[in-house]
Amino acid sequence: MTNLRKELEKCKHPNSRKTKALGKKARRQNNKHKVRLGHAIKSNITGEKLSWFLGQIDEGRTEPLTPQELEDLIELYFTRFDEELEQINLKQSIGKHRANQHAARKDVITITLEKERNEFRSGGLELMNLCDPLKLKMLRDWDGSALSVQHLKLDLVSYNMLQRLKEEAGKKETSEQMET
Repeated sequence: MTNLRKELEKCKHPNSRKTKALGKKARRQNNKHKVRLGHAIKSNITGEKLSWFLGQIDEGRTEPLTPQELEDLIELYFTRFDEELEQINLKQSIGKHRANQHAARKDVITITLEKERNEFRSGGLELMNLCDPLKLKMLRDWDGSALSVQHLKLDLVSYNMLQRLKEEAGKKETSEQMET
C-alpha cells in the first residue's frame, strides 16, 4: 500500500491515466482484502459452532447420535445465550439510567437466535450431520482450528430432515421386530 502512495505522489495531475490506474489498483486490493476477511470471519463462526457441538458430545461416545438426540442438541444450542440475556435483563431492570446499557448486545443475540431458528425450521443450519458415523468421526478428528473448517463436509441440517430420519429409524425398528 505504501508503494501505491509513493507512485501516486509522483503523478503530476490528479486526473491523469496513471493516477486513475493507481486508484483502481488500490480499490481492487482493498476489495480483495475485504473478501478474504469475510471468508475468515465465516470460518471462525463455523468453527465456534462446531466446537460447541463437539464439546456437548461425550468424549467416549463412538456411535452416532440419533435424530432425536441431534434435535435436542440443536435446541440446547439455541439456549446458549440464555444466561447472558438474563444478566442483561437484570442490569436493565436495576436502574432507570441503565435501561439501554446493553441494548446493542441484546439485539445482536436475539437477531442471531431468530435467524438460526428460522434456518433450522426452513432450509437448515450449516452443520455436520452427527447422525452419520463418518461425519461424527471427522468431527472428532478435527483439530479445532478455523483454517481446517473448510476441509469438513457440512450439511444443511433442518427440522424436516431430522423428522425424516426419525421416521426411517422407526420403520427399521418395526421391520426388525417383525423379523424376530
